[in-house]
Amino acid sequence: MASISKRNDVWQVRIRIKGYPTLSKSFDNQRAAKVWATEKENELLRGVYQDDSNTKSITLGQLIERYLLEVTPLMKGAHEDGYRLRALQRMPISKHSLFSLTPAVVARHRDHRLKSVAAGTVIRELAYISSAINHARREWGINLSNPVQMVRKPPSPEGRNRSLNPEEVAKLFLELSPSGRRNHWTKPAVQLALETAMRRGELLSLRWQHIDLERRIAFLPQTKNGESRTVPLSTEAIEIFLSLPRSIEDRIFPIKHYTLDAAFKKAVRRAGLSDFHFHDLRHMAITAMAKKLPNVIELSAVSGHKSLAMLKRYYHPDAQELAIKLG
Repeated sequence: MASISKRNDVWQVRIRIKGYPTLSKSFDNQRAAKVWATEKENELLRGVYQDDSNTKSITLGQLIERYLLEVTPLMKGAHEDGYRLRALQRMPISKHSLFSLTPAVVARHRDHRLKSVAAGTVIRELAYISSAINHARREWGINLSNPVQMVRKPPSPEGRNRSLNPEEVAKLFLELSPSGRRNHWTKPAVQLALETAMRRGELLSLRWQHIDLERRIAFLPQTKNGESRTVPLSTEAIEIFLSLPRSIEDRIFPIKHYTLDAAFKKAVRRAGLSDFHFHDLRHMAITAMAKKLPNVIELSAVSGHKSLAMLKRYYHPDAQELAIKLG
């Protein structure tokens, strides 16, 4: 049972119950010592006691470091996730111990970040923190509640609707054309993105062994949602594949994602296009496909979306064309 003693103006509590770990803690006054002793004795006897001592010695930054070493390398987006987690480690919230990481602390981080970055970035950061904590609870025996689950998330931003008109597309292709030191893989990658609605990662993961030009299909063994997908190829897509040189390795685009990103951003800047990202090519492709594939099930099979709600974020029909269909 609990024993309470005073030593040098400090009240020390020690709880010994057969079959349970010994607990001890010091207090400034006798009343606080008695309250803690009673509470912990009840928890032990009811079998609901959980040791939270390790949450006081581990900071969020240290937790993220272990997550980076043991979990992130196994994830598909390891490079990008690692970059964002490292950035999160440098923020003030990562200096908090897990014990002091309360919902109020997380809310302050949210509000501070919303002053300088978009809501989507903040939502992503909160998701990283939540994932690391949940993994620590399940796999590493760290006893703490997840404060992120108790914090209101910023409203999700609306899906982007940035498309290029034919004149802008022509300007972009002109700037993507190989010349001097320009990367000659960028233009065909952009062209295929517009023809197939593939994501950047899916394009860069393409292997020649998964391309069947006779059947006009490209097989993606693994996609963003964790499932494989077979993408039908248009006549234009077939011609693009036929024009590509074969590298020594089986990869169709033997370049890194950051190389493609840098080349694309430079071309966009040279073409004078504002607020246009590589992922916007997927929006454009799905919108164009929707005119040829009005059946939403068929369209989702091509795009790889599991739900209509997600597909609607990318599919932006032209109101004027819908009015014409209505008659």
